[in-house]
Amino acid sequence: MRLDGTFIGVEVDDARAADAQVAAKLTEVCPVDIYAQRPDGTLELVQGNLDECVLCRLCLDAAPGAVRVLKLYDDGAEL
Repeated sequence: MRLDGTFIGVEVDDARAADAQVAAKLTEVCPVDIYAQRPDGTLELVQGNLDECVLCRLCLDAAPGAVRVLKLYDDGAEL
């Protein structure tokens, strides 16, 4: 799954996004609520919050290899 804001894009591996434990952890650690957990436990990316990303790397640490944060203002450079 991937969503792009104006400045930030977020990609999450589809299999990991379907994992309720990963979804819960990402939802818990993000200080600007980019991640939410749907009622079925799967991950949802919150479009309106993408550009609020502070590049803190907490999501990358919480789910290694599952998340990519892309700086769209820097030709899509990966965080």
